[in-house]
Amino acid sequence: MKNVEKYSRGYFMPPAKSMKWTEKEYITEAPTWCSVDLRDGNQALVIPMSLEEKLEFFQVLVEVGFKEIEVGFPAASETEYVFLRTLIEQNLIPDDVTIQVLTQSREHIIKKTFESLKGAKNAVVHLYNSTSVAQREQVFKKSKEEIIDIAVTGAKLLKKYAAETEGNFKFQYSPESFTGTEIDFALDICNEVLNVWQPTADNKVIINLPATVSMSMPHVYASQIEYMSDHLNYRENVIVSLHPHNDRGSGVADAELGMLAGGQRIEGTLFGNGERTGNVDIVTLALNMFSHGVDPKLNFENLPEIVSVYERVTRMKVNERQPYAGKLVFAAFSGSHQDAIAKGMKWREEKNTKDWTVPYLLIDPKDIGREYEADVIRINSQSGKGGIGYLLEQQYGLDLPAQMRESFGYVVKDVSDRLHKELLPEEIYNIFMEDYVNIKEPVEFINYKFTGDEGYQTIVKIGINGNVQELTGAGNGRLDAISSALQDKFGISYKDLVYKEHALETGSASKAVSYIGLTAQDGTVHWGCGIDVDIMTSSVKALFSAVNKMVVSEGIPVEEGVSVTNK
Repeated sequence: MKNVEKYSRGYFMPPAKSMKWTEKEYITEAPTWCSVDLRDGNQALVIPMSLEEKLEFFQVLVEVGFKEIEVGFPAASETEYVFLRTLIEQNLIPDDVTIQVLTQSREHIIKKTFESLKGAKNAVVHLYNSTSVAQREQVFKKSKEEIIDIAVTGAKLLKKYAAETEGNFKFQYSPESFTGTEIDFALDICNEVLNVWQPTADNKVIINLPATVSMSMPHVYASQIEYMSDHLNYRENVIVSLHPHNDRGSGVADAELGMLAGGQRIEGTLFGNGERTGNVDIVTLALNMFSHGVDPKLNFENLPEIVSVYERVTRMKVNERQPYAGKLVFAAFSGSHQDAIAKGMKWREEKNTKDWTVPYLLIDPKDIGREYEADVIRINSQSGKGGIGYLLEQQYGLDLPAQMRESFGYVVKDVSDRLHKELLPEEIYNIFMEDYVNIKEPVEFINYKFTGDEGYQTIVKIGINGNVQELTGAGNGRLDAISSALQDKFGISYKDLVYKEHALETGSASKAVSYIGLTAQDGTVHWGCGIDVDIMTSSVKALFSAVNKMVVSEGIPVEEGVSVTNK
């Protein structure tokens, strides 16, 4: 690509080595979560949410378990002012939920911000000003000292108006564009603000260190966070917050490594909505922790329902491959993947283990409201016998012999390939029923009876093209006797009969299902299935189904039967 030379690395490493975070294996406890969907997320929508949609989304965030929710910039937007007043005046904010509002370091804005909070039980007032080299030089054209003065002035005004306003207020400061700021300068400005606020154990403050624009690899951000965390004044009374954006596609990694480095709080959105490439995706972060056996303190057990509300009120779409939430993230189309998943599920059932180690599935889809049949095993021309067999067994109770699964798998894949589409479970079931079960053409089974005192002799009544005739046969068992009658009648020969049976349903309405495979002289195996309330009859129907498949496949002529209807 051309013009690569014009891009420089605009971030700054800490002035001292900050790598203790590399010694940690995983995040051991959930951070404080702050949703910024209703402010940062909303401002990034093509069509911002209406008041009613914001109120509905706020309730979803509360139900998920967020204890801190940013609701807007009330002094800068009448819409956000009205939303905040509606939440307060209609008593829609639970006692254990803290709302957060944003303000610039300008007195009239700070004054109106506190006016908008009248009656709020708990609120975070978030003060910010931009500190990066690019912003100082190009936008504000101010020195470091002048930028610090903006922050300190705002910090003093927050103290002043908080003292004059009834309510319980917590302060937060962000050196916006932190990732493009010299780290020692970022530390200086944060400490100057902290010196004004003088936090205590009973009145902690938040220092938010945003990746306003993600500019580095995640390990650099982690080192920046660790250095800041180690050198902030009043550290024991400061909550270090992270607000990663996703410009480099590393928002989740930035947040995770940043938490290892000292981050105690995360600001982000559901599914990562936000300006440009978006904010960090809190759903992914939380469920990543869940996959390590750590309680994320957020509830996504009904994730499909949350997705539905989100897509409706934001008019955004959750990508089909979005981690955890996407429609296809648990889907296995590959035959080898399906086979491994099916065997893993079977192994887990047999071992009766609580530990989740199923191949290819990071977490149990059911833990977030997904279904195995609809979400995991998906059938198309790439699918294999394992997945197809698993689907029939789990959804319809049909436990095909292993060899039959392979044969049926090719049938299903051929249909999918010809139609050029994914096949739904019901379609697969219908293919099986039509192609294998109780086949009546060209030879229809009508009934049978056994005679004789020694051995097994049978009289089998069959129908061909509406005409009925009786066949006789003998063998070393009932099914063998009927099989002999059919082979004699049609001049066919087969070997290595494969047989399997099981109950299809339980209770008074239970049925029996039987599977039979017949190997022709050329080695081709012809499969049939029979279903009936009587186990012997289901076996006979399976035999007839397999024989019908054989005579049709091999082009064996079938004569019209002699009518014996009057006998």
